[in-house]
Amino acid sequence: MGAILSLGPAKSRTNDYHEVSQNDTCKRQRMSSCTYEESKRLIPNLPDELSIQIIARLPRICYPHIRLVSQKWKETVTSSELFKLRKELGKTEEWLYLLTKIEEDKLSWHAFDPLSRKWQRLPRMPNVVYEEEYARGLPWFSIWNMVGPSIKIADTIRGWLGRKNSFDQMPFCGCAIGALDGCLYVLGGFCKTSTMKCVWRFDPIQNAWSEVPAMSTSRAYGKTGILNNKLYVVGGVSRGQGGLAPLQSAEVFDPSTGTWSEVPSMPFSKAQALPTAFLTDMLKPIATGLTPYMGRLCVSQSLYSWPFFVDVGGEIYDPETNSWIEMPNGMGDGWPARQAGTKLSVVVDGELYAFDPSSSLDSGKIKVYDQQEDAWKVVIRKVPMCDLAGSESPYLLAGFHGKLHVITKDINHDIAVLRADLRNNLGSLSSSSCSVVAGSLLHEHPESLAESDTVVWKAIGTKDFGSSELVSCQVIDI
Repeated sequence: MGAILSLGPAKSRTNDYHEVSQNDTCKRQRMSSCTYEESKRLIPNLPDELSIQIIARLPRICYPHIRLVSQKWKETVTSSELFKLRKELGKTEEWLYLLTKIEEDKLSWHAFDPLSRKWQRLPRMPNVVYEEEYARGLPWFSIWNMVGPSIKIADTIRGWLGRKNSFDQMPFCGCAIGALDGCLYVLGGFCKTSTMKCVWRFDPIQNAWSEVPAMSTSRAYGKTGILNNKLYVVGGVSRGQGGLAPLQSAEVFDPSTGTWSEVPSMPFSKAQALPTAFLTDMLKPIATGLTPYMGRLCVSQSLYSWPFFVDVGGEIYDPETNSWIEMPNGMGDGWPARQAGTKLSVVVDGELYAFDPSSSLDSGKIKVYDQQEDAWKVVIRKVPMCDLAGSESPYLLAGFHGKLHVITKDINHDIAVLRADLRNNLGSLSSSSCSVVAGSLLHEHPESLAESDTVVWKAIGTKDFGSSELVSCQVIDI
């Protein structure tokens, strides 16, 4: 039976066989050549120039899937030419990049697309061993936590004074975060008890981390800002033989040349004007916040001596004169009090906003700076927050799509991105003009609105990150 079955196909093959003429051969060759040329194109039957025009108009959220189509599609969506075309077409998108801390010493980056309202997890920081740290007598270690968790200012100060060595339990904490030229930057921080100079950059187009030239000064808890497409870092602390010492130095990174340059140190004029040498020695000046505003860097400052902590205004750096001037009294005196070691502020549509936490843990207000009057004015009198007394950074500020956003945690500990739509002019505010979305309502009905004459709060995105804590955030437009 098996022999009978095997004879059928053989006979069939004999009958199907036929000679191929020269004309048939040429025709087949032309068809094969055409098929080969089509297979090399991004989209069959379309020139690649037109295909790239189509791809450039697709939402960025589609690109991770597009990369899987073929090697050529992957090369296309990871090319700088494609994103230059997106910029020319006005198709760039602003995404929120959020750094969270999980468990004790693990950190994780996440990207949020406000259009699709989808989240993506970024690759982990690379594992790197720094020989200079090993040479100092420290054990070998892997920099798996390059950007460390944020810690409360009280814990930081205790560490500075030797009352609590927080950094032994929390390695790589205190890194500065910045966004420049479509990339994330992570600067310095602690490794065990030493401060670092290293700088890492995340490229969303390549979806990869890479190391860039290090800073000239090792520092942790530095403050960053962008001016004229350059990354500035000021202040922070450095580890010396006598322990941690606050820094007055500043430097700037130019991505076009890949080099760091020195910037004049902050004068800390308020610290120099203290009445006695004793107070000058006791009170340590530190930079507690930095915001680029009107083409200059506004650095808020404080003086501390545990347990005392005094806000003393700040100083402003002007890149045109390459010098520092004292911050206007109204701006410095009215800048909201510190929280988690920094003053939360952001510029949205040319306006400088800052978060001012109230005495209650479940509330706060947002001010806007009036440059003409040199005064802060309350624009939102109640921000939807929950009582998160154990949280290290219960909220963050961000600005994208021309709107002010607050990132916080709702009553169920889900991270929520809240958009504030201001409805009235600043001059028509009243003490009861703002209503908010409660934390439980955010969790149960994330699309719900809370409307008033002044502001509409809307949760544009929520995510269950478990026990994660907020650390920092940046917005990148590519």
